[in-house]
Amino acid sequence: MVYDEELSDRLRVELEGIMGISEKRMMGGLCFFLDGNMLAGAHRIKSEEPRFMFRVGKDNEAEALGREGAEIVELGGRRMGGLVFVAAEVCDQAALREWISLSMSFVAGLPAKELKG
Repeated sequence: MVYDEELSDRLRVELEGIMGISEKRMMGGLCFFLDGNMLAGAHRIKSEEPRFMFRVGKDNEAEALGREGAEIVELGGRRMGGLVFVAAEVCDQAALREWISLSMSFVAGLPAKELKG
């Protein structure tokens, strides 16, 4: 599984100190979870540029896709509603914090669940 360690580290720094954060390799990258629910990730396919992935929820999808560098997540030819990729090159520290905030606004409202293996 390929993921971008630099992007992963950037996410770790921004999520540091938030209770309930965990991480797991999946979906072609390294994903971060809040109370067992996917929040964000660092993703890179060998032939593509590094990018973040954020779980914004279907209600926030239109807003998210209106932001610079955002595109809908498609994995294995399947559209993943409520998830967006964001090009790393347009995601400076301030933008990263805004994306995390948008993701947190959705994920924090989900019931906690146990993260499996």
